[in-house]
Amino acid sequence: MTTTARQISLADEAATNRFAAAMAALLRPGDTILLQGPIGAGKSAFARGVIRARLNRMEEVPSPTFTLVQTYDAPDGDIWHCDLYRLTDPSEVLELGLDDAFQTAICLIEWPDRLGPDTPQDALTLTFAARATDHVVTFDAPPAWQDRLIGLNV
Repeated sequence: MTTTARQISLADEAATNRFAAAMAALLRPGDTILLQGPIGAGKSAFARGVIRARLNRMEEVPSPTFTLVQTYDAPDGDIWHCDLYRLTDPSEVLELGLDDAFQTAICLIEWPDRLGPDTPQDALTLTFAARATDHVVTFDAPPAWQDRLIGLNV
């Protein structure tokens, strides 16, 4: 599988929200974004921005660290925000219902390494890193995403 890497800098929370809104406009049911990076790198802030943009309202978006999954009813389908940090075995993914959600919902997955063999092959991977003056996001885009990302303005 051929992928395309791209990197952007996010100077502050407003930049993260603009990036999240731009990404939200590209998403459709069946899309999965894998959010990688250490704690504090901006994964949850990005997910929160995507969810609010898709819902077109200021929504309470708690971290799913303890619930594992938070779902949101958007006008064109569900959004699943998942934090898999606490999973200990990839078989637990099936218990969450993610296999169906990958087909029908927009899925934002934090700690995607816990998915193991159930990682969707056509998922977009965004790797977040915090630096001294900004956050940086690296895209790993499989072919299914490449045309959609060409016009992304952030």
